[in-house]
Amino acid sequence: MDTVLALMSEDVVFLVPGRDPMRGQAAFAAGLRTLLQTHRIQSIGDIQEVQVSGDLAFALTRLRVRVIPLGAGQENARSGFTLSVFRKQVDGAWLLIRDANLLPSPA
Repeated sequence: MDTVLALMSEDVVFLVPGRDPMRGQAAFAAGLRTLLQTHRIQSIGDIQEVQVSGDLAFALTRLRVRVIPLGAGQENARSGFTLSVFRKQVDGAWLLIRDANLLPSPA
């Protein structure tokens, strides 16, 4: 999890359909920690496009995610597109600053 958190800014914002924006790395970490206590996550991303302009960049990705219970329960699978925005830092690292997750809820 530390590796994933190191790729995002402290003030990252995640947009998910039907919910208020999730603001901040700490909120993301808390949600992920809670989920990983009872589930494991498998994901595959296929980057469709990357554009860079100065210190900002975006990536359009086709994403497939499976959230699998560690015990009994039903798997949750979603697929769709995400649009991610990155900012280049002073040290040259690119960090995620915004992520619009357009994966629909399963029917």
